[in-house]
Amino acid sequence: MIDPIAFSLGPLNIHWYGLIISTAILLGFSFVIYQSKKTEIPTEFFLDFFIIGIPVSVIGARIYFVIFNIGYYLNNPFAIIAVWKGGLAIHGAIIGGLIVLIVLTKKRNHPFLQVVDIMAPALILGQAIGRWGNFINQEAYGGAVTEKFINNFPAFIKEQMFINGSFHHPTFLYESVWNLLIFGILIWLSRQYFIKKGDVFFTYLIGYSIGRFFIEEMRTDSLMLFNMQVAQLMSVILIIFGLTMIILRHRAKK
Repeated sequence: MIDPIAFSLGPLNIHWYGLIISTAILLGFSFVIYQSKKTEIPTEFFLDFFIIGIPVSVIGARIYFVIFNIGYYLNNPFAIIAVWKGGLAIHGAIIGGLIVLIVLTKKRNHPFLQVVDIMAPALILGQAIGRWGNFINQEAYGGAVTEKFINNFPAFIKEQMFINGSFHHPTFLYESVWNLLIFGILIWLSRQYFIKKGDVFFTYLIGYSIGRFFIEEMRTDSLMLFNMQVAQLMSVILIIFGLTMIILRHRAKK
């Protein structure tokens, strides 16, 4: 098992999870700045979002996770702030980030759909990297598998996926690879002449949600709402929303 603590600075322990999430955010932000230089939207706008939106997104991700595990956190309130142990839900982060973007784009008079088109590839890239934080923490894994099956993966993954006496599906890896595929699709799409503003973002919602829906079925730690997996429910909603928006916008007269 990999030690979740990367190193210590005196009494302060620096966790791999935090380092990986921070790296994902920084790489995603760098990619946004690179993409924004091809547009008329100033870099300062995205820097402002980084300063305001990233903390709000992290808070949103944590609140979302806590809400759907409220029983545990009511009994362990101090655990709410222990984000280095994992427990950040991407759908909560998206909601928090979108709220900030709506306010900022309206205030600065920038086209919202163009902004989210620029940011969508960076977001899915960050998600692909961030899943490796789940790997370190031994979370977001799937059901038990045979040793013969897990032998198809590198030894370090096999060893880390040996949890509570059994080998498990490395669903973090499935989602990371899927997200990289969607990242490539979004980059290709963003360079096509036939797209309209919003197409890249809506394709992100559809593409990510399709993968998440099927991968979620394998996981053993899904957030639940009654007897439904929350991520699957959100995936269906986002797929329908994304498809509807693309169809309506392309059928509308110029």
